[in-house]
Amino acid sequence: MARKKHVIYKYLRTTKRFPSIWCPGCGVGIFLGALLRAIDKSNYSKDQIVLVSGIGCAGRLTTYVDFNTLHTTHGRALTFATGIKLAKPELKVIVIMGDGDAVAIGGNHFIHAARRNIEITSIVINNGIYGMTGGQLSPATPLDVETISSPYGNLEPSFDICRLAEAAGSSFVARSTVYHAGHMERLIGKALQKKGFTMVEIISQCPVHYGRQVGLNSAVEMMKWQRDNAVTDDKAKGLSEEELQGKIRIGVLVDREIPTYQERLENLKESLKEKAVAL
Repeated sequence: MARKKHVIYKYLRTTKRFPSIWCPGCGVGIFLGALLRAIDKSNYSKDQIVLVSGIGCAGRLTTYVDFNTLHTTHGRALTFATGIKLAKPELKVIVIMGDGDAVAIGGNHFIHAARRNIEITSIVINNGIYGMTGGQLSPATPLDVETISSPYGNLEPSFDICRLAEAAGSSFVARSTVYHAGHMERLIGKALQKKGFTMVEIISQCPVHYGRQVGLNSAVEMMKWQRDNAVTDDKAKGLSEEELQGKIRIGVLVDREIPTYQERLENLKESLKEKAVAL
């Protein structure tokens, strides 16, 4: 394939400083490749896409891509994305967040964006920790894990981000891991084509801050853990809750047809126009 036709040259701002800011072994770069390939296989042009991010390791992704981009404040990516979608409904809005960005400081915005079923593709890169600020626990850190801010072990149960999105009203919920790169790419592609608020959780590794806390001292070990502990949704249906303890359930977990916020808004506008004409 000719150099200029390769997906990375089509969609990356190659004048930016590379290698990237991410630590060696970080999973965000693998995710970025899957995202670009999924977009390349979609029917969207670069000018149709807006990529929005918040603060954190994942938030730096908007620096490197050649789309319309917005790098926002911590936890507020979905609020900016909502404004963009309402002002320019013809654009495809994609939001990239980390687990802390999405469901800690951004948790309220996350559940209400899902409740509204506004047409946004949201992707949560879950490495189970705050990586950029030194390794504090996040709402996705498992119980008992020692971190910089929980030196005697985490006392707080972690969120199941997919179940949170489902309960709040998301029309499409899926999960994959960076080890399963092809699977991850296909799920992102499905999320891009689905109407409504879609959420894909990507289990990623942070060998620098998380891996060393749980005895996985390299990115290779962490990705092997993803491989060995991932269970497809179809297989999971035949397993008991005990058998699923500690496993990562991957695949499409929710796929349902729900009226979107935009559809309800357009219906309201038409109704008001009809009433105005009748007057």
